[in-house]
Amino acid sequence: MGTEGSTVLEPLWQGLPTLDAASVSGSASCALPPRYEAVKSARDFTRQTLQRWGITEEFDDVALVVSELVTNAMRHGLPATGQGPLSGDEGDPPVRLHLMRWSARLVCAVRDPSSEPPQVTEVPELGPAGPVDGELPDLPGVPGLPGFTAESGRGLCLVDSFSDNWGWHPLSGPSAGKVVWALFRLGSL
Repeated sequence: MGTEGSTVLEPLWQGLPTLDAASVSGSASCALPPRYEAVKSARDFTRQTLQRWGITEEFDDVALVVSELVTNAMRHGLPATGQGPLSGDEGDPPVRLHLMRWSARLVCAVRDPSSEPPQVTEVPELGPAGPVDGELPDLPGVPGLPGFTAESGRGLCLVDSFSDNWGWHPLSGPSAGKVVWALFRLGSL
């Protein structure tokens, strides 16, 4: 990932303990073309990278998070064109997946060209008898809540559940857009 990856993820380090340069174990990055098939490519790249790094136990959680971050970048981070948001992939692919590993941390970050913040959809809390605050929200007319049978709208809730921390920050300059990242704490390797 080189210096570009370090610059892209600079805001992530704010508030974290200083990392010793000797503890940086690896980084990898791949460009993803603006097609939904890129989600599978991102999972395959993640699997190969984690296998190379010897981090196979965490693959399922990391792959789910990578899938959600890349899907969101494809759906919401690309500009719409006359032929749909995923048309035309001339030039540099606009979405990039970065993986960075330290002895006890793994960061997955997805860059896209949109400066709009990610939208988190609240999922109602469930108690033993159903929703805590009332009726099931899968009825028409309940804005902002995905129904229990909805096929989308829970991606960042999954990212929040399966990673140890996540966030985003805007980018400026030649890499304008944003980065959405997820942090995983790794067991002893």
